[in-house]
Amino acid sequence: MLYLDNAATTPVHPEALEAMMPFLTSEFGNPSSHHSVGERAAAALADARASVARVLGMRKGDVVFTSGGTEANNLAIKGIAIAAQLRRDAAHIITTPIEHESVLQSVRYLQRVHGFVVTELPVDRDGRVDPADLDDALCDLTALVTIGYANNEVGTVQDVAALAAVAAAHRVPIHIDAVQAAGWLDLSAAELGVDAVSIAGHKVGAPKGTGAVGVRGRIPLEPLLHGGGQERGRRSGTENVAGAVALARALEIADAARDEASARVSAARDQLIRHVLDTVPGAALTGHPTERLPGTASFTFAGTGGEAVLLELERRGFVSSSGSACAAGSDEASHVLIALGIAPEVAQTAVRITLPHTFTGDARPIAEAVTESVAALRPR
Repeated sequence: MLYLDNAATTPVHPEALEAMMPFLTSEFGNPSSHHSVGERAAAALADARASVARVLGMRKGDVVFTSGGTEANNLAIKGIAIAAQLRRDAAHIITTPIEHESVLQSVRYLQRVHGFVVTELPVDRDGRVDPADLDDALCDLTALVTIGYANNEVGTVQDVAALAAVAAAHRVPIHIDAVQAAGWLDLSAAELGVDAVSIAGHKVGAPKGTGAVGVRGRIPLEPLLHGGGQERGRRSGTENVAGAVALARALEIADAARDEASARVSAARDQLIRHVLDTVPGAALTGHPTERLPGTASFTFAGTGGEAVLLELERRGFVSSSGSACAAGSDEASHVLIALGIAPEVAQTAVRITLPHTFTGDARPIAEAVTESVAALRPR
């Protein structure tokens, strides 16, 4: 069985598991304790923070460890927006209709509970945002711009540097959900020009339940969790030292191999896409044809059912998905595909194949299985 749902989660990297094991066993100290056992835990946590900060192009004090990408997005979006509202009465937030639900639901919470005005920027049929539209939407009361670096369903990569430059010209902070981009794209906030970056450990070989958000120290951030003041007061609660260590090691490994892995996997992805489009009548690629994540190939197959294609693929030894794992089991068409202008009945035929960073083989067997699976479902 070949696992092709790496956008949903990845296996834990052996080196990440090895790095975290001491902090699940002998080195069990609380990093807030002022004795040698606690101090060793605090030192490991500090090292992990510094490692993540290097990848994010931020200072180590900017990094807050979280329970995953969802919490990271919630903290960045709600924390920055509410702080701006409290300090300068800013109550406008800008996002897009193709974001992960953790972003969209955070924005809707701000609208519902705190009275924020929300602007959703349009996207084109490939899922890209025009920086000119962002420029038009920004105003004096904008508290935050929050846009996904790379889409979790179709893999489209935004021109983040251009969007960040527009936000900076208006002196408005910009947050990027980089959960899917980690391990594939440059995450350096310094290079991209962004103010906050969210990541999730289980997308890069760390255990589920690990994540981080980098928020520049100059950006006011209202905490969501209150208590003992851990994480420089930005997220109270005893830190998951083992998880932070594993996240740091997995992210470090993925980022070091990023350029080579991206080139290698992109070639396999393109081979897969070409074969499917050439051999499956009615197949359509979703997302941008070139500005897309190296491991993501996403299609619709009009006249079929996405879940039926997935079952046929699994019968042939390939495990994949129809889109976001967070929406699995929903009967509704993907909000991402609808925003791209795809008809609901076609959107429900979606199949997303996401290759691992370690993929080194020929993609033709995958493509052939897709062709066979779709053919098996169509009238003869």
